Amino acid sequence: MTVKAKKRGRPTKGNVTLSKEVIVENAKHLMQMDGNIPSIRRLATELNIDAMAIYYYFKNKDELLEAVAVSLVEGIYLPEEGREWQQELQQLGWSYLELLGQYPGLLETLFKMKTAGPANVFISRFNQVIEELDLSTTEKQNAVSLLADYLHGFAFSMQFSEIDQQAKYDIYQGSITLYLKAVTPSLSS
Repeated sequence: MTVKAKKRGRPTKGNVTLSKEVIVENAKHLMQMDGNIPSIRRLATELNIDAMAIYYYFKNKDELLEAVAVSLVEGIYLPEEGREWQQELQQLGWSYLELLGQYPGLLETLFKMKTAGPANVFISRFNQVIEELDLSTTEKQNAVSLLADYLHGFAFSMQFSEIDQQAKYDIYQGSITLYLKAVTPSLSS
């Protein structure tokens, strides 16, 4: 049996191959492959480093999870100026569902997180979409909470479904259209 040699402890000054970005990207790759957040040990093995080297870049696993989750959520749809807010909201919601479908362990991770970094990314994009509407802070909070709860419930139920992507999209379109009809009077008043 051959054992790979690993350098222990802090990365060397000249080591340009290891960085926060490299660690996060590898964690995302493993998460997509394995369907859950990789352990520090699994991530270190994948990177061919000692697990303690990861702690040079991240204080603890929670900080690493935050970085991974924020990085993933930052990849969702970025609203464009000049498009109708309803269309933008549909696109934002669907891109979030696609992300949760590509990374099955992400939804559970988001629920367990102690920080709001990933949620803040989504809320920021949501607020960008509805910026043109004259909403109170409470109305914005209620609208984003309702949408997020729906999206999380939809993503959770689709984890156990055998239907194809087009059928999922059709269900989503029906539901998001109803959501838009339900909130439009309060959003535009």
